[in-house]
Amino acid sequence: MASYRAPRTEEDMKRELSDILRSLKDPRITGLLSIVKLDLSRDLSHCKVYISSMDGLEAAKNAVKGLQSASGFIKRELNARMKLRKLPEFTFIADDSIAHSAQISQMLQKLEHPSPENDGE
Repeated sequence: MASYRAPRTEEDMKRELSDILRSLKDPRITGLLSIVKLDLSRDLSHCKVYISSMDGLEAAKNAVKGLQSASGFIKRELNARMKLRKLPEFTFIADDSIAHSAQISQMLQKLEHPSPENDGE
């Protein structure tokens, strides 16, 4: 029998973590942060949260440091919102997929709309 508990809890946790991230007051957590991916173990004891920033990988790394120091507050807030029996241990990982996606999008825009100086060739 398939268990849908972990994927369902993963989606709920991602939604609540996104909301909690917006309310944090740590100066290292600035700019547009996004939770790219959330890996929750089957027994719900460990959770890897992949964080990406629009400002690049360095901003994401600084945000990860701030999130690690605020992990106790995050767990308390998540417990108040989700009422889980056991909360997972969070591991925050910096990811540059938003910046990478923006770079690919710019490349595609250049291919779609070439600059006027290249039209004469």
